[in-house]
Amino acid sequence: MLFADVARVSAEVARTSARTRKTALLADFFRAAEPDDVPIAIAYLAGLLPQGRLGVGWAALRDRAAPAEQPSLTVRGVDAALTEVGGLSGAGSQAARRSLLQSLFAAATEREQKYLLGLLTGEVRQGALDAAAVEGLAAATAAPPAEVRRAVMLAGALEPVARALLARGPAALGEFAMTVGRPLQPMLASSAKSVEEAVAKLGPCAVEEKLDGIRVQVHREPGAVRVFTRTLDDVTARLPEVAAAAAGLPAERFILDGEVLAFDDAGRPRPFQQTAGRVGSRLDVVAAARALPLRPVFFDVLSVDGRDLLDAPYARRVEELIRLVPEELRVRRLAVADPGDTEQVTAAAGFFSRTLDRGHEGVVVKGAASPYAAGRRGASWLKVKPVHTLDLVVLAVERGHGRRAGKLSNLHLGARDEDGSFVMLGKTFKGLTDALLDWQTERLGALAVADDGYTVTVRPELVVEIAYDSVQTSPRYPAGLTLRFARVIRYREDKKPSEADTVATVRAAHGGG
Repeated sequence: MLFADVARVSAEVARTSARTRKTALLADFFRAAEPDDVPIAIAYLAGLLPQGRLGVGWAALRDRAAPAEQPSLTVRGVDAALTEVGGLSGAGSQAARRSLLQSLFAAATEREQKYLLGLLTGEVRQGALDAAAVEGLAAATAAPPAEVRRAVMLAGALEPVARALLARGPAALGEFAMTVGRPLQPMLASSAKSVEEAVAKLGPCAVEEKLDGIRVQVHREPGAVRVFTRTLDDVTARLPEVAAAAAGLPAERFILDGEVLAFDDAGRPRPFQQTAGRVGSRLDVVAAARALPLRPVFFDVLSVDGRDLLDAPYARRVEELIRLVPEELRVRRLAVADPGDTEQVTAAAGFFSRTLDRGHEGVVVKGAASPYAAGRRGASWLKVKPVHTLDLVVLAVERGHGRRAGKLSNLHLGARDEDGSFVMLGKTFKGLTDALLDWQTERLGALAVADDGYTVTVRPELVVEIAYDSVQTSPRYPAGLTLRFARVIRYREDKKPSEADTVATVRAAHGGG
């Protein structure tokens, strides 16, 4: 398959909001694809590189070769070239990386160059891989959509299902079953503004602590325990205490869903960064576990002793979890049997308050009758978190790529320091609607004082309200702090930069006083 075909379909999917049209486009795309092209092409449509981050900076992309007249690049050819780029290291690697990229861009047409640039800079975000992709694959192969959805859920990804379907037809769907040792994509929660709202929507339910740790899926079979992250990476070797806890449970074969996190001596969760750093470390695991022990906290069971529980109601899965996992390794929860009972709803709101007091980030309210919808953000799990906001000043903005080409997109955010200057805390492009993106492009363009072709420095005059989940330490920024999951709420033209929040306020939110 030509790389140009992926770029074309990506652009067409981005231009249409009609679900039926997206499905038709993707169905035609899958019909034309070779089975071995599919895993790479699906990643590209999602704006991802199979190789992950390549360490390619803007300097290597700024001065590109003139585009080719006719498309000749293939999907697998581009993948091979980027794999070679990603494998370079050591002395001279920067020049070699630039040379390889220039050769790749020289073979690309103008449209392909723009798309390739978007992939390399992370600016391809057209959302092609939603339910429309599954329906498109089903239409392309004459397979029942419900069976394709379930196969994708059990496989943990669309790519292997697409490859099997295109190679062997609908009969291949029977190959995908729940298997201990093969991770599933986790079920995700939607959001609610309050516990009361969530309970009213769900009916009989339970309120669980929402822990700010690393999501893990733990698989045990005779003689083996494996631990997977939310992104389905195998981290068993890095988490010996989690494997040991699973090995001590009274069943030979199971799949558990939960979080792993570090606690202090008072039983309060340590900052997320400490847990993430420990899980991400590949150094001396024994020493790391001794220095910062982690504890798994489980909240769901998907399979036990050969019984598939995905379609079982949440209340039944909780019963199985209680039988399997001791209390100290289970998440705290409070059942709400009657959402019309004022006392029960009040108790649920109190549970939320106590959860925050214990240092956790909120709660998840789960419908008692809900199945486990792996890989989906279901309406039967609703998370409730307090909203933290700051008023910050825009210091600079980066030029967009892909869908945002020609726009000023990624904001550089600053807090006010004691001397009246502004200190950068991080960046975000989250939360920007198309209308807001257009507005800020015009407004920030008028405030520009410097432009290196990538970053536009602006006069620090525009205040923006930013929501965030937490403050965390970061050596990348001058104050040593940054905002986790920062997103734009609105611009505050009614506020002067002198009214923006201070670095001291941000530090206090981090617990640094």
